[in-house]
Amino acid sequence: MSDLLIEARGLHKAYGRTEALRGVSIDVAAAERVAITGPSGSGKSTLLLSLAGILRPEAGEIRYAGTRLDDLSEAARTRLRRREFGVVLQFGQLVPELTALQNVALPLMLERHDRASADRLARSWLERLDAAGLADAVPGELSGGEAQRVAVARALVTSPRVVFADEPTGALDTVSGEALLIALYDAAKEADAAVVTVTHDNRVAARADREVRLVDGVVA
Repeated sequence: MSDLLIEARGLHKAYGRTEALRGVSIDVAAAERVAITGPSGSGKSTLLLSLAGILRPEAGEIRYAGTRLDDLSEAARTRLRRREFGVVLQFGQLVPELTALQNVALPLMLERHDRASADRLARSWLERLDAAGLADAVPGELSGGEAQRVAVARALVTSPRVVFADEPTGALDTVSGEALLIALYDAAKEADAAVVTVTHDNRVAARADREVRLVDGVVA
């Protein structure tokens, strides 16, 4: 595929004696929405964190836009995540001491954007995700759905080429989860970003372009 963005081949990752990934291969095209599904313990989160450059597989290779991601140093992978990737983890994982606006602006500040432009972009993403009224709230004042909206805004504020989301609706009720998923997919589509989502939720998988199911560390 000419628009292939991520190519992973033969990935292996173990935690002690437990093999989380056993030779997994997966491709992700530009602007594609991929849902990674499977039972608990099947290796879904390990695969997502490996594709995002957070974990390094013990064998196999991952290419992002033609570059060997798994060969990069930790510092280089961190820079790549700041500039090219957006990551949404379960429960938001926001910095508790910062307001919602400051949390969203943080990736831009780490890339040395000036405060005014960072705040302006952060506020615009909060508005697009119907979270403008949360700008001055700290994470402890937010509901689960509100915190996840802020986390999605933070993931998208740098205009990433890929958004990685680990169970983004897992802690939410049906209505809140559906609304967040629509907001994530719509915002990613506007930004022409690919989305790779780990989920147990059939509704999330149904909205993806393609589902990849893992069982016991292999693609079923």
